[in-house]
Amino acid sequence: MTTTRELVRSFYDDLWNRWDDDLVDRMLSPTFDFRGSLGTTTSGRDEWRSYRDAVRGCSADFHNEVVALVCEGHRAAARLRYSGTHTGPLLGLPPTGRRFEYAGAAFFTVAEGRLDSAWVLGDLAGLEEALT
Repeated sequence: MTTTRELVRSFYDDLWNRWDDDLVDRMLSPTFDFRGSLGTTTSGRDEWRSYRDAVRGCSADFHNEVVALVCEGHRAAARLRYSGTHTGPLLGLPPTGRRFEYAGAAFFTVAEGRLDSAWVLGDLAGLEEALT
């Protein structure tokens, strides 16, 4: 049985940082509710994939670092650091080629051995400052 900690770590290491699409169906519930650090909300695996791929279009080397992770039962909270290179339109800004880094926090729930929801906040003011 996969623990909540392992699911959250794999969400970032495998689904985001390695862009491993083969694991999505095994790790995310069919009705996965997601709010991303850019403020976009999705429902279900396919909508989440579209969001992830859109982020990759903004930054081909987008990376998530879990700075701290606290888990209790079927819930988890993570402090995050996002980084990348601005290679596509982002926050209404054309690509600048600049490196960026911004902070975030995420709150997860797990049901039946899969991530069921994630609500993520990002320091968008810090991101915009890095891009301008």
